[in-house]
Amino acid sequence: MEHMIDEIDQQIMRLLQHHARIPVAQISKEINMSQPSVKERILKLEERGVITGYSTIYNLARLNRGTTTFILLKTEYCEELVQFCEQAIEVTDVYRISGEYNYLIKVQTASIEELAEFQDSLVKLGPSKSHISMKNIMENRVLL
Repeated sequence: MEHMIDEIDQQIMRLLQHHARIPVAQISKEINMSQPSVKERILKLEERGVITGYSTIYNLARLNRGTTTFILLKTEYCEELVQFCEQAIEVTDVYRISGEYNYLIKVQTASIEELAEFQDSLVKLGPSKSHISMKNIMENRVLL
């Protein structure tokens, strides 16, 4: 029988989601548990695939990629689209969705002009609609 996530696991995961580089010693202090026990719980969460990795969040505006656009695309060229997106440095996320359009692509560009160039190269794969983000209200939300 697989171990269920308990409140202690959730506390550990919450702390890691806020700051992936938090030391085990700090987690131990915050949840009032020994360091070896915390480490063991983290390893079990990793082994079970609950924690699948750790990441760094970048300030995209400071990396000259501050224009966020969501593109809905209708295509029959699914494999070509995936290959195109894997090669395009502007693409950060691709989702297969239901409805009139079958893909949602998240794109980070330096400017509207760069976005236009990206869209010009995307047009061969099918019709699309673009939605430029005016303000980031919530991203990378903590789930626990």
